Parts: sequence; C-alpha cells; structure tokens
Amino acid sequence: MRNVTLILNDGTRFHGQSFGYESPVAGEVVFNTAMSGYPESLTDPSYAGQLMTLTYPLVGNYGVPPFTNDADGLANFMESDRIHASAIIVSDYSTEYSHWNACESLADWLKREHVPGITGIDTRELTKLLREHGVMMGKIVFDDEPDNVPTAECEGVNYVEKVSCKEIITYRKGAGRRVVLVDCGVKNNIIRCLLRRGVEVVRVPWDYNFNELEFDGLFLANGPGDPNTCVKAVENIRKFLQPEETRPCMGICMGNQLLSKAAGATVYKLKYGHRSHNQPVRKVGTNICYVTTQNHGYAVDSATLPADWEPLYINMNDGSNEGIRHKTKPWFSAQFHPEACSGPVDTESMFDDFVNLLNK
Repeated sequence: MRNVTLILNDGTRFHGQSFGYESPVAGEVVFNTAMSGYPESLTDPSYAGQLMTLTYPLVGNYGVPPFTNDADGLANFMESDRIHASAIIVSDYSTEYSHWNACESLADWLKREHVPGITGIDTRELTKLLREHGVMMGKIVFDDEPDNVPTAECEGVNYVEKVSCKEIITYRKGAGRRVVLVDCGVKNNIIRCLLRRGVEVVRVPWDYNFNELEFDGLFLANGPGDPNTCVKAVENIRKFLQPEETRPCMGICMGNQLLSKAAGATVYKLKYGHRSHNQPVRKVGTNICYVTTQNHGYAVDSATLPADWEPLYINMNDGSNEGIRHKTKPWFSAQFHPEACSGPVDTESMFDDFVNLLNK
C-alpha cells in the first residue's frame, strides 16, 4: 500500500494508505454513518463527485457481490451499472472477506473501476470536523507524487446531467399503468419497486419534455448535486402541475426538491447533509416515526411552500423537511429513500400509495 494524504480545503491533513485504484482525486468530502451497504452506496448515482467517508470502522469484510443483471436489465445487487463515488475513505480496510455471495474483494473492484480507496484514516475525527465546519472540498494526494495535485469544483456543476440516461428506456411495456420516471440519477431499486407493483415504467432523461407523452403517473427520481442546476426539469414539472391536472405524482430525494421548486418553494444546502440508514422522520400531524435511509445534501425550505402545499414528513434530528404533499391533488414526495437498498424498508409502502392512486 502506498502512503496517501487527504487534504481538506481548510488545510487539515489526514494520513493513510491506498488500497484502491492508485490515482489522485478531488471532490466534495461527505460522510455516511451506515454500518453496511457499501456496494449499494458506491453505485448510488447520488454520490457522483463525492469522496465518501464511512464512519463504521471495518469495511470490506464481506467483499463484493457479482455484477449480474435481472430480466429487466437491472443489476441484481447494485444500484446502477458502475461506481459513481469518486473515492471511498475508511478507517480499517479488511483485506480478507467472507460472504456467500461475494465474488471479489472491495480493493479489486475499486481497481477494476478506477476508483481510489484509502484506509488508516481516523474517519470519526474527520466526521466530527465535517459536522463542525460543514462539508468541504478535499483531495487525495500520493505522498511520493507531491506535485500531482488534483482539482475539482462542485459549485454550479450539474451532476444530474452526468448520470441521467441519454435516451428513453421502457421496462415491461404493456404490463399495466404507464409511469414516466424522470431519471435524475435513479437507483435500480426504485425501478424494481415500481415494477413489482405491476406497472410499465418509461424512464426518460432528466431534461426530457415528458408532457408530450401519454402516461398515467409521474415519478421523480433521486439524483446527485444541487437541484438548482436542474432548470429544465423544474420547467417540465411545472408544466405538469397545471390546475386541471389530476394524474398522480411521486418524488424521492432530488425528486422531492424538484417538485418543491416547481411548486414555488426554495431549496438550500445543508451544513453536512444526511447520509445514513438511521435517520428518524415523523409524519406531520401524527406521532408516527420511521427510521429511514437518506443521501442528500440539500433540503426544501418548508416555510416557502405555497398555501396549497404542506410538509408531509420532518426530520427528528434537525427539523428539516423530509417530504411534501399537495392539499387536494395526488402529488406527494419524500426526501428520504423508501426503496432503501441499502437500509430499512419501513416506508416502502409509499410505492403502494402511488400505484393505488394510479388505479383510481
């Protein structure tokens, strides 16, 4: 293992060793407090452009599952067809792994996909720093190549454009009600959850004018980065939200933010975001609390929602918005991930709610 240094924008340095692809890299340094699920997290398009820090100390001990596809062409054990995180930062990488479904080590997978990984980092100290300061840009530099310093910018970058599909993809044509899914960086399990409920899914690029299509319901998917860069998507959603429109609409994560912006609300950047399997959210107007999977760095300002919209869920840790709904129309969304993968599936019934609305 070669010695490496993680350098944050404020000058703080963390020293460790490389165990992945050996190349300098720069990006936004974020942290995830989940105890498992690194194959799903690494392939989640919402991590595009980010250096993902895992707070759980031991990583790699259960290896990596095979890249196989199901009958619909979706990866069975991954959330997309490749790794999207720019790098992974861990405390203790396990060189040995054991799992019934593992086919290779995390290190071998990272090398094959040209993604750096570093170990030996005090990830909890790094997380404390990010919580106090807020997320920062950072770079991983190899100690024996001090002049090979990478650069990266995330401000104003449209990462959704980078990860969205480039053409229309249809799943199970004619299977049932037709759902247009706006792909802002959709996770595979969102598509799986819809297909399991007997609908046809028409996956369109993030900026596609879906209003020209015939469909029964609209689904707004998750995605990376700043929702304020997705102007075309917001314009198309706003056209859908016409006074005479009654077709159902559901959004997840980025979809919650884009729906809110189309409705007239504003979105702001969180200090350090929510990335974990253990975020508690409460359904507004009830004492029902759910433990959820989350991965986002922006939030909707509930105070800016128009009078005909209202918050649907709130975060019990910081009070931030976790979903919205229209007071009279079948339009709603969640900031968290009801499809999980990985994480708790307590809220997967939201897909049932959406499909039931399609059939009314």
